[in-house]
Amino acid sequence: MDDLRGIDINLVVVLDAVLTERSLTRAGEAIGLTQPAVSGAVAKLRKVIGDPLLIRSGRTFELTDRARALQPIVREAVVQVDRTFTLRPAFDPATSDRRFRISASDYALSVMTAPLLEVLADEAPGTSVEFDALYQVDPVDLLRKDVIVATSDRSLPGKHQSLFSDRFVCLVRRDHPRLQDGALSMEDLKTLPYVDVTFADGVPMVANNALMSAGVTPVVAMRVSDFLPVPFMIQGTDGYGFVPERVADLYGDQLGLMVARTPVPVPMLVEVVYWHPSKKDDPALRWLVGILRKTAERVEFGSDLPLRPSTRTGAQKLR
Repeated sequence: MDDLRGIDINLVVVLDAVLTERSLTRAGEAIGLTQPAVSGAVAKLRKVIGDPLLIRSGRTFELTDRARALQPIVREAVVQVDRTFTLRPAFDPATSDRRFRISASDYALSVMTAPLLEVLADEAPGTSVEFDALYQVDPVDLLRKDVIVATSDRSLPGKHQSLFSDRFVCLVRRDHPRLQDGALSMEDLKTLPYVDVTFADGVPMVANNALMSAGVTPVVAMRVSDFLPVPFMIQGTDGYGFVPERVADLYGDQLGLMVARTPVPVPMLVEVVYWHPSKKDDPALRWLVGILRKTAERVEFGSDLPLRPSTRTGAQKLR
């Protein structure tokens, strides 16, 4: 790759899409090319770079080490080209028909979706949102999506701002035989069946860390990937589990559950919005983050909270 004069700049756009999507078909869909056209471009890229870029792993593809190293460089190159040749128009939420892509946990979606749609209907009626459930998080998802809403303990790279918090509570059935004055003992926590929430490999739930720090190794009866299934797993059993208080409020009464006190202090859950640094100059993204923070205020303080005047030009500064 000694002579850059012979490289078609369109190949860089294809390379960025392929490295982001890890699929020729999805890359083509993202940039408006057919799969054969992408295949031809990738063949040229492999020859120029001297690397296969993608290697098969089961039914999917993974990036080679060289491709992984190139990914942030290529992304920044595309951003700089876009800044050079494109005068990005000001974003006007009142007239925009932009479709935003948001990934979030089932819990975050359950508490944020309704107030978010209310705010959008009021401030940007022509926009829409595509929601995706969040499980295993790959940093490349920050490129695929506009934003990701996840707990602060995920420690995702990129830019971020806190949205709202919730406290963890321990759920049990109302007539649990081990309850003493509405509380479980340390011995109960060690011996009763436990519903474990494990978001992804290497990402333990905050309550799990708190239990382990207190010397409790729970007897895991079932593992789930989000908080919403926990009340249903506990219903009619002697098990227990920790969930955000809003989940307990949502399902406790209808499932015959109650919040039990425990001797283990559990830190607060904090939901955070993350986005890729390359998007910091996008006025629509700045506006979206502001809208998510406004939505978070409704989550924290109630849906009757009056809306502050909108920042129509998306001028909010992102740190």
